[in-house]
Amino acid sequence: MSDFINNGWSVFIAAVTILGLVACLALLILASKRKVMAQDNTTGHVWDGDLRELNNPLPRWWMGLFVLTVVFSGLYLVLYPGLGNAVGKLGWSSTGQYDAEQAKAQAAMAPLYAKFTSQAPEALAKDAQAMAIGERLYINNCAQCHGSDAKGSKGFPNLTLPVASRLATDSFDAVKTTITNGRQGVMPPMAAAVGSSEDVKNVANYVLSLSGSPHNELAAQLGKPKFAACAACHGGDGKGNKALGAPNLTDKVWLHGWGEQAIVAMVNNGKTNVMPAQASRMTPEQIHVLAAYVWNLAQAGAAQ
Repeated sequence: MSDFINNGWSVFIAAVTILGLVACLALLILASKRKVMAQDNTTGHVWDGDLRELNNPLPRWWMGLFVLTVVFSGLYLVLYPGLGNAVGKLGWSSTGQYDAEQAKAQAAMAPLYAKFTSQAPEALAKDAQAMAIGERLYINNCAQCHGSDAKGSKGFPNLTLPVASRLATDSFDAVKTTITNGRQGVMPPMAAAVGSSEDVKNVANYVLSLSGSPHNELAAQLGKPKFAACAACHGGDGKGNKALGAPNLTDKVWLHGWGEQAIVAMVNNGKTNVMPAQASRMTPEQIHVLAAYVWNLAQAGAAQ
């Protein structure tokens, strides 16, 4: 990959660009010189018996436009990026323009967010304007994964669940921290610790039994002793450990799929889930309002 980012490619691209402009000028000069090819001012070619091509030079105005195009290209490459790594005399870049526009937009919105920054989530939840802004922030930044209704999908948590059913965002501060810094959850492959493939199936049925889900009773009984390998994180009662990021297996919340096959796959293969940090996309003030909106979704879910 380093072959594509070292200085040699920059020099190569700049050289090709400059040679291209020079070649265009040379072609224009050659084309402007009329060469007599036949006495009747034609190219000497005849098609269909009487169809001939005139040997007229390009119109001056047409040539002028071509020359202006080449001159414009040269001036552009002097002022703006285009010749490899050269930044241009004006120092402009699309990234710089984007950052400037973002800074301008944030400065314009600062007075609006200022009145929300010091408010507690309970107060923000009662503020219709704050919740409307939070909803727009959610749609623009979160709905792609968690869904427009915030109910998530396989691998993406349901944000409308009551706080008691949440793993890492069971408080406003936890929601805010997760949005700001992101989060990574890891379930290591546990098949080797559980035993044979049959033991894994038995453990899967035991896990299903913890939440009262349909399961094979005999397999569940056989899997109970093997669950000791899982209890280190999920607890002997299967209610999980939030400090370790181990989910509650008794609450019928199945983030990565429900059923024997889904649990067997999880035990065999493990899982790594990532919630990307949003600090680079939003200001702290925006995250504060968004966190209040997401936190309020759980309060609404608990009230239902």
